[in-house]
Amino acid sequence: MHDFAEAFRLAFALAASGDADLIEIIALSLQVSLTALLASSVIGFGLGTLVAVARFPGRGAAIVAFNTLMGLPPVVVGLLVYLMLSRAGPLGVFGLLYTPAAMIIAQTILITPIIAALSRQIVEDLFLEYDELFRSMSVPTHQAMAAVLWDARFSLVTVALAGFGRAIAEVGAVMIVGGNIDHLTRVMTTAIALETSKGDLALALALGIVLLVISMTVNAMALSLRTTAARQAYA
Repeated sequence: MHDFAEAFRLAFALAASGDADLIEIIALSLQVSLTALLASSVIGFGLGTLVAVARFPGRGAAIVAFNTLMGLPPVVVGLLVYLMLSRAGPLGVFGLLYTPAAMIIAQTILITPIIAALSRQIVEDLFLEYDELFRSMSVPTHQAMAAVLWDARFSLVTVALAGFGRAIAEVGAVMIVGGNIDHLTRVMTTAIALETSKGDLALALALGIVLLVISMTVNAMALSLRTTAARQAYA
């Protein structure tokens, strides 16, 4: 019990000290996850809105695919990206394996279906309210998509925050394609796994505390946005 309390004491001290290695790991984690979130948002919001607004053959299959891929196993994504980026793979010539770029690609593949599926549901529910008005005014599809996206902006930011929370907590895929290389591809989740296996509980707990603080901040922002959206809806 004493060792357990001592580990927590050291963890809080390390987190408050501004340790250079700790800051480097946190900075890389945020860089990778935010870049993946940006790419996933562009792709996911676009696909989700298109499927929500447009009517085309295979639309039902696309919705099923989005919903199914939300539960895509991270290790499977990591393996597929590894095979694509390895020297024998089709993208091996770019030398991206075991780099932050490889981790960004893996996280993007993981969270794009989540953003696409959730945004599709939000936009479709909102579009049904405006569909008759759009038809009566002969609004083109691309303008209808833009109008609905703007009206759903607060809810969609909440979706993006959910995607970020999923990305920042990922360990399996980024471990496979990043290799957990010190000062190059080591992020918070992979560092926690490594330091725990080494018995350095203080650093592992310090990183865990930071990860929890980030998760709490993301959830607080999501709650605030939902409250703002609800107030605007009833205003």
